[in-house]
Amino acid sequence: MRLGSNIFVVICIMIMSGCQTNQSTEYVERPVNALYNKAMDNLQLKKWSEAAELFDEVERQHPYSTWATKAQLMAGYSHYQANRYTDALISFNRFIQLHPGNKDIAYAYYLRALSYYEQISDVSRDQGPTQMAFKMLKEVVNRFPTSKYARDARLKMDLTRDHLAGKEMAVGRYYQKKGQFLAAINRFKLVVKRYETTTHVPEALHRLAESYSAINMEEEANKVASVLGFNYPGSNWYMDTYKLITEANTNNKVLVPEKKQKRGFFSRAWNSIF
Repeated sequence: MRLGSNIFVVICIMIMSGCQTNQSTEYVERPVNALYNKAMDNLQLKKWSEAAELFDEVERQHPYSTWATKAQLMAGYSHYQANRYTDALISFNRFIQLHPGNKDIAYAYYLRALSYYEQISDVSRDQGPTQMAFKMLKEVVNRFPTSKYARDARLKMDLTRDHLAGKEMAVGRYYQKKGQFLAAINRFKLVVKRYETTTHVPEALHRLAESYSAINMEEEANKVASVLGFNYPGSNWYMDTYKLITEANTNNKVLVPEKKQKRGFFSRAWNSIF
């Protein structure tokens, strides 16, 4: 028993000594320019994690220096390059909140949008990041319409919108395959109304005609076919729709445009039908 007690006392003394040693260790502050330059060196070498750590250290050790402001943005950029988007967003949000008048503020907004854009997944998965990407890209365009970032943001907005439409199409096709035609119709109509400039609209119109025809709503199917014919007369989707409608109707006739319509007909025709 006495031996066990002695061992216990020795262990306690060692732990206390270790604690005292740690507490007595002095924190070494490094010059701000040395820290920042080392971080930039790592950035040039594409050592993203090491760079981000050093940029964060600049802010921790020298929070009130002009270097700290630059380091916030560069830490976010380093996290972004390392695909650590959550950490990147934290850095960009802090920079935007603390330095709204900074000369690099447009770049911060743009990188924040890209941090969401890079997380866009295929249409079978949750599209929360896609929706946030579209929102943030739109903010870049609205706040900095003449900047070089706005030009790229507009392009990415179109791609993001097309992706969101693709998600709705995937859900609509799923409902259609399951025979849940009313649910499918609602999805396809959403694509036509909300994403009318995307590449998915011709298929959405065709699927609408299919779904209406499947539940014997031939008049609605004819109207959709008419809109599809007016706007995409040479598309394969219209050819398929024409075949579908002519087989379903006793008069073997579908509405076909006689001449090219004026710009904006699509929206007017769709609204007049639905």
